[in-house]
Amino acid sequence: MTDLAEWIRERNIDEVECVVPDMSGIARGKILPSSKFLKGVEERNLRLPEGVFVQAVTGDFPLPSDAVNPANLDIVLEPDVSTIRPVPWYEEPTAQVICDAIYMEGEPVTFATRNVLRRVLDLYEDKGWKPVVAPELEFFLVKTNTDPDYPLEPPIGLSGRQESGRQAYGIEAANEFDPVVEDIYDYCEAQNIDIDTLTHEAGAAQMEINFNHGDPMELADQVFLFKRTVRQAALKHKIYATFMAKPHQYEPGSSMHIHQSVIDTKTGRNLFATKDGKDTRRFLNYIAGLQRFIPAAMPLLAPNVNSYRRLVPDLDAPINVHWGRDNRTVGLRVPVSDGQSRRVENRVAGADANPYLAIAATLACGYLGMMKKLKPTDPIEGSAYRLAFTLPRHLWDALYKLNRAKPLKELLGDPFVTALNEVKNLEYELYNRVISSWERENLLLNV
Repeated sequence: MTDLAEWIRERNIDEVECVVPDMSGIARGKILPSSKFLKGVEERNLRLPEGVFVQAVTGDFPLPSDAVNPANLDIVLEPDVSTIRPVPWYEEPTAQVICDAIYMEGEPVTFATRNVLRRVLDLYEDKGWKPVVAPELEFFLVKTNTDPDYPLEPPIGLSGRQESGRQAYGIEAANEFDPVVEDIYDYCEAQNIDIDTLTHEAGAAQMEINFNHGDPMELADQVFLFKRTVRQAALKHKIYATFMAKPHQYEPGSSMHIHQSVIDTKTGRNLFATKDGKDTRRFLNYIAGLQRFIPAAMPLLAPNVNSYRRLVPDLDAPINVHWGRDNRTVGLRVPVSDGQSRRVENRVAGADANPYLAIAATLACGYLGMMKKLKPTDPIEGSAYRLAFTLPRHLWDALYKLNRAKPLKELLGDPFVTALNEVKNLEYELYNRVISSWERENLLLNV
């Protein structure tokens, strides 16, 4: 508490944003004057209603709920002091801190998404293992669009023109948006968000940022804050940044590739490679776990109805869970590396996923593979697009697979899976009420 108060005093912080990621990864919480924030921490009086964690992306609540107490009880926000950061885009000195959610008696809120990731990490810790992850996050810059009935368009760059074609890895194309990118880097540096390389991706005005590898919780926190940071940097320049999985009809979608490895905490050795750099049995078990359980984990990796539009052949997205070495057509890619850097890249997750849940799901699938000593298929050579489409094709199919995957449900926790089902079923129902422009265009006068 003393360190927290000193941090706030040294920076003359006026207000503090207490934030929690909801099921969709949206920042929820409350904003307080710094003095009231410190008093609230001391008295354990920073509270939110329990139901905020089962809020749909539309803002609706699936109530009555089997996950939430009918009284919608208060829960306590417990700031994680290690996450406090300035908010660099405000004129007034403001801080943000990510909070854990606990009940009044001190027990964790099991369907709070940060706690879901912690539950998975605890399983690894019990085995003496330490997962290491490195996300790669794609996003599009688009013109401001205030009418959802109109398609999105690329924004105007420094040249005064829109991109008319794909410019994958184009230096000049990336430089078109230098003012936005410079603000992103400046904002990230101010918040100690450890981003690495920026590249122009295959879509028009599509970018990718790589994060340096590290602790899964720290990386999930950074991705959570990074999304907000990018949107704010773009708004400063009067454009939008979107992490929708598929914002444009004829462009590739946006992914959140997750590189992962597992370290023995006693020796510091990568469990995925032998001393002479060969694959270990555990590494193959881990890949097999991803193959077996990723289709059931899709509501965490592809959480929205739009997510499944990204998963199409020949547009840099997987359609199955085959694996291969240095092969970007598969769902599970093993990059070329030395033994200590041996890892597998999950290419299934979309940029729209909640980072806590996407990382938790990936690590959970691999953990189950190691525990069950599963065997993977043979690695694929050549294009995996010539093989069957085995991932779920829509959200309803994904939820069905999750609810039939007992080992994964037990590992993630039944209360969380219940809450996730309620939120996603509500979102799917609300989506199905919408009459699309395609229906009006092709059915209105033809059927």
